[in-house]
Order: sequence, then structure tokens, then C-alpha cells
Amino acid sequence: MPTMKDYRTVVVGTDGSALALPTVMRAAWLARHDEADLVIVCAWSELSRRAEAKNVLGVGDARTGEVLGRQAASDAVAAAVAAANEEGATIAAALMVEGEPATALLQVAQDRGADLLVVGALKDRSIAGRLLGTVAGDVVNRAACDVLVIRPADGATELEVPESAPLA
Repeated sequence: MPTMKDYRTVVVGTDGSALALPTVMRAAWLARHDEADLVIVCAWSELSRRAEAKNVLGVGDARTGEVLGRQAASDAVAAAVAAANEEGATIAAALMVEGEPATALLQVAQDRGADLLVVGALKDRSIAGRLLGTVAGDVVNRAACDVLVIRPADGATELEVPESAPLA
């Protein structure tokens, strides 16, 4: 009969969104409980001047889930590190990875030999969400390790993405 084992390395994604803090806190709690290393990852990308202009005009950007710009990624990582420290986790690394979020998380998890990947998930009812999928969905489908998906807390307002929302 197989036995349960503690996690040794927990990777968590953050994007600075409203769901990022509870996601990081759960990952940090699990890492502390299992005496595992915690690796915090924020995927980000730069916007070209043209893409930035489209974003400002509300036309949107197809890169959902990505943090746009190095400073925003740095802020998201700093907030995640502070939350993980509050939970008493051992932070092995806090990384800003340029690229698509699911790919970045999966690559870091593979490189670090992660036993657990923790991501947040919202109800995305937009056309883009239905056609392209979500970061959490991609991670669940492609991960070689356990995946924990954090949803907004009971009683909390669901952080839905409405159909009319821009893709940014």
C-alpha cells in the first residue's frame, strides 16, 4: 500500500491579483507544515509601445494571467514574499520569469524538482477564457507533480471575469 509523503519543494505562482495573496499564503502554510522549500514565481512580459497604447485604450491584450512590466512583477513578488514570511515558510527562491505563466510555472517546477505546484483559479466566462483556457487549467493538464488549485474563499465575492471584460 502506498504511503503519503511530505512535500519537499512547493512552487507557487503569483500575479499580484486579489487571489494571489490567499494562494501564496496556502502554499506557504503547506511548505511550513511539511518543512518544504517554497519557490515563488511571477511570470511577466514587457509591452511594446503599440501594445501598451492598445491596453490604455481598453482594446486589451491576449496575454491573460501575465503581469505586464518588470515593476509590476517586482511588486507582485515582494507582496508574495511578505505573505510567505508571515506564514513562516522557508523561501528558497522568489523568481520573476519572462514569459507565459503556465509555461513559466511548469518549467520552474521541473527545474526545482517540485512535488507540488499551487495556483489560483477564477471563473473566467469571457470568450478568450473559454477558447484559450486558463493558467490553472494548463498547469493541471501539463504538470508532472501534484497541483493544488486555490479558489476564492467561501462567502467571498467570486472574482469572475465578465464576458464584456477586455482581454488585458
